[in-house]
Amino acid sequence: MKAFVDPDLCIGCTQCAGLCPEVFTMEGTLAVALLGEIPAEAVPQAVDAAQACPVSAIQIEA
Repeated sequence: MKAFVDPDLCIGCTQCAGLCPEVFTMEGTLAVALLGEIPAEAVPQAVDAAQACPVSAIQIEA
């Protein structure tokens, strides 16, 4: 699975980075997803972070 953050939608609320720092980080005022596959143990937290995004800027793809 891979995570993607749409920079045009992200409002920089930091919620994803707080919920799943293994996958999401802040670059300036916007969130970004780390490149590559989400580690298996971090998948549940990454999905939670995507669902918690107030503007639906995060996509998790298989």
